[in-house]
Amino acid sequence: MTSDTPPGTASIVLAPGDDGSWQAAYLDSEDAELGQESIADAALTRWVRAQEESSPRWIVRTLHDVYPLLLDDGVRLRRAWDLLLCHAILRDTAALPSPLSGSSRWIREEPTAQPHAPALFSFVDDSTDSGPDLAEMLAERRRQQEALRAAPDSRLSLLCAAESTGSLIAEEMTAAGLPWDRAAHEQILVEMLGERTMGDTRPRRMAALAAQIRIDLDDQTLNPDSPTRLLRALHRAGILVESTSRWELSEHEHPAIAPLIAYKKMARLLTANGWTWLTEWVRDGRFRPIYLTGGVVTGRWASAGGGALQIPRVLRPAVRADPGWTLIVADVAQLEPRVLAAMSRDTAMAAAGQGSDLYEGIVRSGVVHTREEAKYAVLGAMYGATTGDSGRLAPRLRTVFPRAMAHVDDAARTGERGGVVSTLLGRSTPRPDTEWRQSQSIASDPNAGGAEERRANSRARDRGRFTRNFVVQGTAAEWALLWLAEIRHRLAALPIADVPAEASGPYFRDHAHLAFFLHDEIIVHAPKTQAEDAAQAVRDAADAATRRLFPGFAIDIPLDLRIAESAAKGP
Repeated sequence: MTSDTPPGTASIVLAPGDDGSWQAAYLDSEDAELGQESIADAALTRWVRAQEESSPRWIVRTLHDVYPLLLDDGVRLRRAWDLLLCHAILRDTAALPSPLSGSSRWIREEPTAQPHAPALFSFVDDSTDSGPDLAEMLAERRRQQEALRAAPDSRLSLLCAAESTGSLIAEEMTAAGLPWDRAAHEQILVEMLGERTMGDTRPRRMAALAAQIRIDLDDQTLNPDSPTRLLRALHRAGILVESTSRWELSEHEHPAIAPLIAYKKMARLLTANGWTWLTEWVRDGRFRPIYLTGGVVTGRWASAGGGALQIPRVLRPAVRADPGWTLIVADVAQLEPRVLAAMSRDTAMAAAGQGSDLYEGIVRSGVVHTREEAKYAVLGAMYGATTGDSGRLAPRLRTVFPRAMAHVDDAARTGERGGVVSTLLGRSTPRPDTEWRQSQSIASDPNAGGAEERRANSRARDRGRFTRNFVVQGTAAEWALLWLAEIRHRLAALPIADVPAEASGPYFRDHAHLAFFLHDEIIVHAPKTQAEDAAQAVRDAADAATRRLFPGFAIDIPLDLRIAESAAKGP
């Protein structure tokens, strides 16, 4: 093994070898091969650190294969290309004259979530197969680059690069963790649910409510956690509901309703984020969830363990910075409607959101009378609502914001016809499945009955609502990816911390870093002495992402940003 990078190296393809070693191929800027090398497993971290001095782009099957190992040894990668993620984009896109042919060798399946352990990705058909070797990875890299060269512009390349950077960030956030105060979490649980008692699986307040529900429903053996038994008890008490949902229960008047609704709220907290969750997912002052970059079809992230995308508001006070550090918490005001205005080039809608609340701007335009109406109207336009206030207000939006409405209306019509739509950078919807196509075919038969036609029309409308929202939500996810990448780049330029955050791991203990991401919100963990600089990095990153995604179009995407000890939100 050597540590010298061949002159002209732009990328390094890194693959696991058959004998526990690692195999590397050096590529120039045109992807021509400059040489290969074998690296012993024990020397991998030292070798990667040496190569990083020339800032190559690391081409890997999936960053989850190797990046956690490097981060554990304090090595941070600047650039990468995740072949699995890029394969999925290029396989499904409609932005290419000939999309990449799919292969089971390059499919990321659902990971197995294990607390305090990496997610396990299955990517091959044969479990005895070690996966793609270096030659296969080089071939896949060539296929992806050939596909991108056939693209009409650079947008797909930008999407693949951003998705790969997102994968770097996902692994980094798992490694660094989200600062979490266990004592604060336990105090919240006691305040909300009551103290735990010996011999009872329910905390004290929940147990008292369960007892009250049994009295009010005259059923001393009732288990309120059993939907079937609870429904029967409600019916016996004359509460004729079809489900035990809070919304349906609240429509009835009965002494059992209030304690039952309160109990169900407590039960959700106990199940999703109670003491068991705290033991499984929070260790050494950090919550380390498993993020799935591009885990949702629109490109939004998903979580494969720990419920990172469902942290309830009541628990946010438990997200607390380390001593000498602080949190920069930032979220975007009305991201999706602003993205719709920009991607459709609707100057009137962009003007409504300039420098202020977009919904208030719509009120000032005269299309609606209240902010609530404006919100209903815009969300209805993006999600395809046809009834209620949203459906009633949609025609007014078409008059005032014709380009924005035409954009989502066109996407809906394409989906209803079985067509494919794409985001601004080129992520595309899946094609309709066989069942959908069959239902449309049956309904088009001259002998089709009314039931078949209604079923086909219903499915067509459902797909239209999906494609209507896909173009907006997917493009908003692309903006968020660029925002994350820009934040990461800017934070890396800040100096080493004066006070280490030991629990953040060997690299991030000394550097301001992203600690959390949820669709349109980020949390940065930074030394107090760098708080203002880190906050400015977040703001500048938002501006840069906007210019990159919507060049030449004036659109405000403002942030609600605060520097605080905890992530608690106001009332």
